[in-house]
Amino acid sequence: MSYFNFDENEDPNKADEYFMNLALAEAKKAFEANEVPIGAVVVCKGRIIGRGYNLTQQLNDVTAHAEMQAFTAAAQTIGGKYLSECTLYVTIEPCVMCAGASYWTQIDRIVFGAHEPKRGFTRFKKNILHPKTILQSGVLENQCAALMKTFFAKKRIEN
Repeated sequence: MSYFNFDENEDPNKADEYFMNLALAEAKKAFEANEVPIGAVVVCKGRIIGRGYNLTQQLNDVTAHAEMQAFTAAAQTIGGKYLSECTLYVTIEPCVMCAGASYWTQIDRIVFGAHEPKRGFTRFKKNILHPKTILQSGVLENQCAALMKTFFAKKRIEN
């Protein structure tokens, strides 16, 4: 996987928006593939080490969420399963499965765009994350939510 240099320490808000835009680009790939449009990137020291988007329909696999794809790619890139110095950027609040997986990665931060009121992990259990994981929400929230709303409106029209 290619590395992209970006100094996260310059302006944390600017970096969060920058990387969330890249997660949105992944979500748009899912949208084009007729998958629920959620995208994710894992960043370590300003470098993208993993990315993914939902592939549950294409792979016929309920576990093929964007976060899981990004975690797997990141672990392969660094050659280890722990992401303790990394940040996950994901367009929509992770589900319980993905939040649980993040616990095992020991990821430093999770930054998500829009809340998922029906299946988001905070609805069920906020302390499912690793105790050292920092959680931030609302980064590019409107853009992240709009993509989901467009997708499901399109689905309703098709059915």
